[in-house]
Amino acid sequence: MSSENKNFFLVKNVMLMPGKFPSINSRSMLKEALDRMTILKIGICCVVDNGQLSGIITDGDLRRRLLEVQKPTSSLLVDDVILHAIKNPISITINETIDNAVRIMESNLIWDLPVIDEKNKLHGLLHLHPVVKKLLAI
Repeated sequence: MSSENKNFFLVKNVMLMPGKFPSINSRSMLKEALDRMTILKIGICCVVDNGQLSGIITDGDLRRRLLEVQKPTSSLLVDDVILHAIKNPISITINETIDNAVRIMESNLIWDLPVIDEKNKLHGLLHLHPVVKKLLAI
């Protein structure tokens, strides 16, 4: 495969760009993360501070948290999102291959990967649906 064809299959060519997926800063309320996921119709919200990925929260995390926490839902939703976020999420770097990304997703049973650089700066989000569309277009 030529290097041009290999570039076609890089994460950076398929990832969602900032603004196209939910993100929020760590001091925002948990409810804001839920609102952003609902508006953008993606079940993950990246927690970002000064461009750096601080964590993620997913709709599944929220569902599990609601069942675990012994306080009213309304009081949980005003917590800072970082209190409930996964602080060391599985991620992928911007120049990785889609093939490697799909393997990571499959082995961890996840649909989304934050895309970062070597300094943990968030560049995008790799969502499984655009990956499948790209692969089916071959």
